[in-house]
Amino acid sequence: MTEETKPTAAADTPPDHLSVNPRSKHFDAEVLQRGIGIRFKDRVRNDIEEYSISEGWVRVQAGKTVDRKGQPLTIKLNGPVEAWFEDLGENPPIAKAE
Repeated sequence: MTEETKPTAAADTPPDHLSVNPRSKHFDAEVLQRGIGIRFKDRVRNDIEEYSISEGWVRVQAGKTVDRKGQPLTIKLNGPVEAWFEDLGENPPIAKAE
């Protein structure tokens, strides 16, 4: 294997900041297709719209409320965030704040 083809730990951990909204600058369709697992405050969550590991927050949809453009309203929750790729099976590398 050459240096370019070696799998790295950084490639096996999700980005620090990711959003599911295509309008966001933190949206990445390729990363989202792999499947991201999120643990927030020691609980696995499936309703996360956006997260930042280093800043320690997640955004979740606030019920069925939408803004005047039809986008869901979100609320920001603070706490420890951990993320991993679900396609790596059992015991994947987990990205978390140091």
